[in-house]
Amino acid sequence: MRTVREAVVPAGRSAELIPLLFSECIADPSARITGDDGCRLVPIMEGAEGAVRAMGLEIVEGPAHSEGSRPPMERIRDALAGLPPDALRKLPEKWETAGSTVSVKMDPSLEEYSEEIGRAFASALGKGTVLADVSGVSGELRRPGMRVLYGSPGESVKLENGIRYCFDATKVMFASGNLDERRRMGQLDCRGETVVDMFAGIGYFALPLARFTYPRRLFACEKNPDSYEFLVKNVVLNGVGDRVIPILTDNRSLPGRAFADRILMGYVQATSEFIPKALELAKPGCIIHYHDTFPEGKQEESVDAAFSRYCGSYKVIAIREVKSFAPGVSHYVADVRV
Repeated sequence: MRTVREAVVPAGRSAELIPLLFSECIADPSARITGDDGCRLVPIMEGAEGAVRAMGLEIVEGPAHSEGSRPPMERIRDALAGLPPDALRKLPEKWETAGSTVSVKMDPSLEEYSEEIGRAFASALGKGTVLADVSGVSGELRRPGMRVLYGSPGESVKLENGIRYCFDATKVMFASGNLDERRRMGQLDCRGETVVDMFAGIGYFALPLARFTYPRRLFACEKNPDSYEFLVKNVVLNGVGDRVIPILTDNRSLPGRAFADRILMGYVQATSEFIPKALELAKPGCIIHYHDTFPEGKQEESVDAAFSRYCGSYKVIAIREVKSFAPGVSHYVADVRV
């Protein structure tokens, strides 16, 4: 039998906590709550473990109950059984969710079945809106190319590792593949530091760092007006307004010199162009978290080439692979002390 992860809620607190688990999109609405030795076992959504533990609740694995907790892809295929066999083979088998919205990457040949596919995904996943990622992200401002298959687009909130990200997937991107790096940002020790996020977006890295690592001040710079709008909302939503200062501008226009203890450069493919500005902002000893894409196996020499061009003295502390980017190319992050 398939198993699910369940939050263990003491019976005496079930009236208080179970509604909260659902309102925060932590509980899985498609699976049945069961009881065990004075506790209620609440099936939780994938990726919600951190939020459950933050509430002080234990997590266990148990058998999945109810027809609704069957693997979603099985239910989607059942609902679309009338499609031609070739179309069924091309159905997207991965998706991203945020609140009531789900997005999929769909083969262009499925266009004539888009309404049926959208309805099937919405029903199986319990979502109100289904979007098709038709062109990825493009341009300097990293705008997504999304088309509505079902429902109406709007703001959604994605809960991840105790952080709430509010955004509209038709306006701004959300890179789920950067999950481990967002988690790592929340595990640093930044007590008393002044931090600059040169490419803040909606707060992907700034929010976990600000909430969990105790910097004195974090300047979050973003050029895209849509992303900036959600950055401002997310600062309030996560209760970090006392230490995060959102700034709507091109980071090359940021004032000041030699004041940053730590700099986040969460951008790819043209990041090296911004190294001179980062060095201008950095104190001696500043750590720069430098993101870019490099050929696999060439990351060390590529980071050295980028920094040696502008910086006479630096030390590469570590380089980590964030995710695969293209065949033979990966997205890496280098921690560099300058």
